[in-house]
Amino acid sequence: MRRPALYSSSSRATRHDPGGSEPLGAAAASSTPVTAPTSHPSRLSRLISKPHLLWGVVGLLILMLTISFTLLLRPAARPLTQKDINAAVLKTLETTQLPSPAVKAYEAIIPSVVRVVGLGKSSKGKNDKDDVERSVGTGVVIVDKGIILTNLHVVRDAETIKVTFSDGLESLATITGVQPENDLAVLQAHKIPDDLMAATMRSTADLAPGDQVLAVGYPFGIGPSATAGVISGLQRTFRSPEGKQQMTNLIQFDAAANPGNSGGPLVTMDGEVIGIVTAIYNPNQQRTFIGIGFAVPIENAASAAGMPPF
Repeated sequence: MRRPALYSSSSRATRHDPGGSEPLGAAAASSTPVTAPTSHPSRLSRLISKPHLLWGVVGLLILMLTISFTLLLRPAARPLTQKDINAAVLKTLETTQLPSPAVKAYEAIIPSVVRVVGLGKSSKGKNDKDDVERSVGTGVVIVDKGIILTNLHVVRDAETIKVTFSDGLESLATITGVQPENDLAVLQAHKIPDDLMAATMRSTADLAPGDQVLAVGYPFGIGPSATAGVISGLQRTFRSPEGKQQMTNLIQFDAAANPGNSGGPLVTMDGEVIGIVTAIYNPNQQRTFIGIGFAVPIENAASAAGMPPF
């Protein structure tokens, strides 16, 4: 769209009559008196005539000059140094309560720990039978499809096996594999939680006496319970109190374990499984802990489920 022509305020050029008559502009000037242009006061004169506006402008200028000088005189910010960063980190560590290694290990493994119960029939009368608990132990999920490792002695004589996951879901389970020489059984749960997590397993090749460990399980059915200790020794041999079985290449540990811990995980402070708790030693033949527990290395336990070693 074309813009309309803009015209200046100057007088138009004088037009002459083609017949040699008097110019039109001159005739108009002779007939109409010319009025002198009206002068307009300047902005400064208007400000002077209105003192309150003048002082407002002056005040604004003074404020701007003050801010400018303040910014110019302010010292430049000192750049952060590594010493400053170290001091800040140290201050944070001194004032913040961090969770203990045992707490972090427990939180890492607990989603994979299950309660294992062996059930059998108990007669109340001639035709009345109820399921009763014959054994209570622990298991650990090693595959998120519901594959669980536990001790064989926990489920060997059970007519029905029930597992309870960390979120409270209960399910029946079936034995899919056994390794009698290491007292291990592999279970398959019939139902599993939607967000089931499998435990992380870790090689035992670089373990050493003194390494911290955590045992998680259901001692006497109470739990889940956690106890902390250290690895006491490696490649230990254990013979069952009845003398019917002897196991070798075991991890000895001193984290408290009792009946019901059987089949539970022995984990590092990172929450990684290094063994399956399988036995406790008591020279008095009592089923209580005196500081000596044994676990099957996870390499042996994983092979029971057909999983390759590390």
